[in-house]
Amino acid sequence: MNWHRLSIPELFELLGTNRQGISTVAAAEKLDQIGPNELQEGKRKSIAGMFFGQFKDVMILILLAAAVISGFIGDLTDTIVILVIVLLNALVGFFQEYRAEKAMQALKQMAVTQARVLRDGSSSWLPASSLVPGDVVLLEAGNAVPADLRIIESVNLKIEEAALTGESHPVDKITEPLETDDLPLGDKANMAFKGTFVTYGRGTGIVIATGMQTELGRIAKMLQEDETLTPLQQRMASFGKKLSILVLFLCILFFVAGWLRGEDITKMVLTSISLAVAAIPEALPAVITISLALAAKRMIRFNSLIRKLPAVETLGSVTYICTDKTGTLTKIRCMLKMYL
Repeated sequence: MNWHRLSIPELFELLGTNRQGISTVAAAEKLDQIGPNELQEGKRKSIAGMFFGQFKDVMILILLAAAVISGFIGDLTDTIVILVIVLLNALVGFFQEYRAEKAMQALKQMAVTQARVLRDGSSSWLPASSLVPGDVVLLEAGNAVPADLRIIESVNLKIEEAALTGESHPVDKITEPLETDDLPLGDKANMAFKGTFVTYGRGTGIVIATGMQTELGRIAKMLQEDETLTPLQQRMASFGKKLSILVLFLCILFFVAGWLRGEDITKMVLTSISLAVAAIPEALPAVITISLALAAKRMIRFNSLIRKLPAVETLGSVTYICTDKTGTLTKIRCMLKMYL
């Protein structure tokens, strides 16, 4: 729906509202139908899920296989050493993810907003989660925009939209309909979006989208669907596969050479397995995890919270940022600090 093209009377007719807002009864019915005005989270991991999730890496699986093989051939020392290293690696990754998850939950509780809403002709402060399409929201300087709105009244209204558009300057808001269909968010001057902030003036807007239907909700949905491996995880997976193939090839070659020389088959099998275990770099995953944990701890001092350790390396892999928001970057007003 091109809400920015509609006139104010058309908005009222389409959403079944007016300048006095919808009734409390109608709002309750809509809330039951579409749900609360909240961003839906992906399936949250349990504590056990967080812990066992640390063992999904290819190198960790190879190390576990090496530990089992070492125990099978009677080399308990190698088995214990490998298991201790794998457990240490898992604990470091688990505690980092667990602490970050708790911190994010605390931030979400702090971010619960209130909105001043007109219902049945009277204004009141309500939780932003109770908003529904058709609600009339009153905005003034200092307010967070609680949902996607179509502006119907603007008195020097300016809104900071850097979170969505990257534009460092507050945007002047108007009430007139716009003629163009496919406008970027930054050019929809008669709209206000969830997650942005009023910096100046006052105004009124009609809620046209809530929750996951907002522009911010669409971004959240894309993030939940994105399961792309980080550069570090890709390289580790590739290294693990290549190492496995190489070790297997050398073990077979070693076994065949001994067998052709007339060596005892049992002895050659045990020797080949020992060679395979010795070729696995047990400390590599632990060294990487500890290095990333130290980097994450350093970034916390700069108010940068890392939820998953591989994201530290992803941030460090950024070489170029392609953007047309030159003012945002040259005036150092972007919120992201790069640690390269």
